[in-house]
Amino acid sequence: MSTVKSPLSEEARKVTGSVLQDSLVDLIDLHLSAKQAHWNLTGRNFRSIHLQLDEIVDLAREHADNVAERAVAIGVNPDGRARTVAEQSKLHQLESGWLPDDKVIAAVTDTLAEMSRRFRERIETTDDTDLVSQDMLIAVAQDLDKQHWMLAVQH
Repeated sequence: MSTVKSPLSEEARKVTGSVLQDSLVDLIDLHLSAKQAHWNLTGRNFRSIHLQLDEIVDLAREHADNVAERAVAIGVNPDGRARTVAEQSKLHQLESGWLPDDKVIAAVTDTLAEMSRRFRERIETTDDTDLVSQDMLIAVAQDLDKQHWMLAVQH
């Protein structure tokens, strides 16, 4: 069995690995939550929000894959299993059933704002441990901020 040797010091690998794991959980849960809203959305603005939720799903999935692959590249095993995400996620969960468009806009806007805040903390954390991972987290934050803006103006 081969293992990936980290280019980082052991301490930097642990800190960065933890940041990447937390980011992975957030992104997987964002993907699942946005899909849940996408499937159960109702209201006058159905079509535009339905399509925007697909954009959020796509960005969450793409960034989750990048985050997981970065973790592997530094010698950390990513854990994106459903149980792990369910146990570790800090995202507010949507209600079940039909979701009116105004409630979806408010809930997803709040989720994106919270994720942006957490990604900024992670960006600061990686300032001393891994600038490559930090650049990746900055790209995620940029996309989260854009989607937040695009939903927030619909309030």
